[in-house]
Parts: sequence; structure tokens; C-alpha cells
Amino acid sequence: MSQRKIRLGAFIPGAGHHVAAWRHPEAQADGAINLAHYVRLAQTAERGLFDTLFLADGLAAGYGATAAAEGKQAWGGSFEPVTLFSALSVVTERIGFVATASTTYEDPFILARKFASLDHLSAGRAGWNVVTTGSGTAAGNFGLAQHPAHADRYDRAREFVDVVKGLWDSWEDDAFVRDQASGQFYQPAKRHELNHAGKHFAVRGPLNVPRPPQGHPVIVQAGSSDTGKEFAAETAEVIFTAQQTLEEARAFYADVKGRLAHHGRRPEQLLIMPGVFAVVGRTEEEAQRKYEELQALILPEVGLSLLSNLAGGVDLSRYDLDGPVPELPETENMKSRQALMLSIARQHGFTIRQLYLWVAGARGHWTVVGSVEQVADQLQSWFEQGAADGFNVMPPWLPGGLDDFVELVVPELQRRGLFRTAYEGHTLRDNLGLARPDNRFVATATAAREAAPALAAG
Repeated sequence: MSQRKIRLGAFIPGAGHHVAAWRHPEAQADGAINLAHYVRLAQTAERGLFDTLFLADGLAAGYGATAAAEGKQAWGGSFEPVTLFSALSVVTERIGFVATASTTYEDPFILARKFASLDHLSAGRAGWNVVTTGSGTAAGNFGLAQHPAHADRYDRAREFVDVVKGLWDSWEDDAFVRDQASGQFYQPAKRHELNHAGKHFAVRGPLNVPRPPQGHPVIVQAGSSDTGKEFAAETAEVIFTAQQTLEEARAFYADVKGRLAHHGRRPEQLLIMPGVFAVVGRTEEEAQRKYEELQALILPEVGLSLLSNLAGGVDLSRYDLDGPVPELPETENMKSRQALMLSIARQHGFTIRQLYLWVAGARGHWTVVGSVEQVADQLQSWFEQGAADGFNVMPPWLPGGLDDFVELVVPELQRRGLFRTAYEGHTLRDNLGLARPDNRFVATATAAREAAPALAAG
């Protein structure tokens, strides 16, 4: 039996992933702001031995002017992920929490403090999904006339991540002695100021939170543009990605893993977890019925608004819904997802209406509709054929879609020896099989000491 196991994340947005999920009669319509709902989801995913709970996040309300004006979109408000995960950390024990936060609109010191705090509160189960913010609608919320260019956002992101990691290393692991008898609270020699002065940031430090239990919360990234892939190869430990076919997923997997050596990294230091929108039934007919029931709930204006957003913010309402998807101007927003939308449309010869129906569930991620065995077969195929290290599961509606996966698919994967039967450790890094990073200041000092005799001899 293979020792390599599938990794699973649960991507849990409010009522579910389908654009009409909140209208499903068994969905929690107010799920995005319902703590009891999220407690249930977290405990269900942990019962299913998932590695992570994952939440995407945006810094602006909504994704389409028409649907927003008519009050028909389901993105009216949701919890800030770090805040929510702090609450969920006290009702769970092993599952990790991957929260999205933006390098374009947030501040490195505050972000480093938030995630260090979450890692302490959860006893080492925090992860940061690093995003550069794909949608330009956020700019006006931060006093900007326009969204920064794609290349500029990634340039800032590289420096941002480096600053945050440096701040997490502000204190050595054993810096805080808290000796009540002597009055010694910490060891000054184990406190380090970052004193970063770069193109985008000037940050002194140290961080006013001790070093996180994991050293660094796990770094996750989701960009699939060429720039995004290079950034992930340089900095990420997990990639959440969107591919439609086994061939595309294998090519992406080989591409990104092949970039690691250039950055002094090994393939096992980066896990690739494509999103999978799985509609599961005890039979294929049951699964298809569930999917068709969801599709019937899509309002055309909402589907079109979703597609316009995924197409880089291009207004598609002025085109014939039953005509071909037009050539779209390249924008500075969501470049990789815009390219994916066009690729899907051309591959299938879709009209605009057919395309929004296709992406209404998974927004360009892999869609699998079938029986337990059929879904497990597909996951096994991608896992064993070099397309994935695991999957970010996107339940169609919540809580039912997650219940189906945990109760039906997980036992089948376990029966095949593909998935764990117990957690391997207590921290997110333990369970993902990722090493705890060294403190940069300790590593630098150690390297200097080791080099000193050679310099003296020379």
C-alpha cells in the first residue's frame, strides 16, 4: 500500500459554492454570517479528517452591478476569515485553518500579527492564503482611483511575504522564559528587529507576538498566471488551483514542481491541491438529479454577473446571451481566470449562457458529478497520475454537500488506502507533512559561527 496519501481541504463559503446555493431548500441561506453553521461545518470536516478549512475573501461587496442593484447576488456580506477561524479554533482540535489575506491592500505588520495570533490560538493550525486581490472593485475602498497593475501587485507581494516571514522570526522559540522568581520575562539576545527598508515597505519590528508554534503559518497561494506560478514556486507550500482536465492538471503540476529547483526547493516542499466541485450520490442518477436541481435555481442576471467577474470585469450584458463568447480585452484583474473562461468557451463552443451555466458551480474548477465510486475513481486518477497531491473540496451547497463527501467519499478513499484513518500530528504542518522553518536570525548567526574558523584559518 502506498505511503503517499491524498490531502483534503474543505472550501466552505457560507451556503456553498454553487452560485444559487443559498436558494437550495436544504442550504443555510445565512451561512456566511452564522457561527453555529460554521461550527457544524468545522466539526464535520474534522470528523472527516480533512487537513484544512479554507475561506477565500474579497475586499469589496459583490461581483456584478446588475445583480447587486437588484439585490439578487449572494455576496452581500461574510465573516472576515481570521476572525471566524479564531472562534472555530476553540471547538476543534486538529483541522487547520487557511485564511485569505491580501498583499495589495493590507499591511505586513498587522497581517503578521493576525496570523501569528491565530497560530497561537489554534495551537499551530494556521495558514495564510496569499492573494494579490484579483478584482479591481476593491481599489475605491482604500482610497485608490484604480487597481494596481498585475505585475506591480506581484512585485509588492514578494516583498510583503518576505517582511511577514521576517516578523514571525522576531523572537527565537525559547526567547520568553517568564521566570517569576528572577523577574526575567524574556532573553534580550533572542529578540530581533527586522529593520527592513525596501521598495514598498519600511518595517522596524520586532513583532509584538511570540514566534508562532509552527514557526511560520503555512503559506498557501492560488495564482495560476505565469507570474503567479513563479511566485508560488518561490514562496508557497500549498497551491489551490483550477484545472478542468487531467491533462491540464498534469501540465500545471509538472510546470510548478519543475520551477522549485531554481529556488533551491524540493518537490515535496510544495503540495498542489486543485479545487473539485463534487456532487455525490449513492448512484449516478441521484448525483445528476442533485446537480440539475441546483442548475435550475440560477437566475440569468446572477449567472451573467458571475461570468463577467470571472472574465476580468468585462461587462458581458451588452452581448447576445445565446451568441458566442466574444474575444475579451485583457485586463489587470484575474488574468489566469479570464484565460480559463475563454479556454472553456472555445473548447466546448459555448454561448455566453452555456458558459455561465457551466461555471455557476465551480467558477472554472473541476466539476465531478457521480456516484461515490465514480467520484473516488476520478480523484484517485488525478492523484496517481501526477496531477494533484490532494484536493480542495468545494461543496455545492452547505451543509449537505460537505456531509455527502465526508459520509460517502472519505470512507471509500480510506478503503482504497488513499486517505488517512487518523491525523498524523497536532499542527497543520504535521498533518501536511511540511517541515517547520528555521528562524532566519538563528540560521544567519549559526552560519556566521560556522564560517568563522575557516575565515580565521585563511
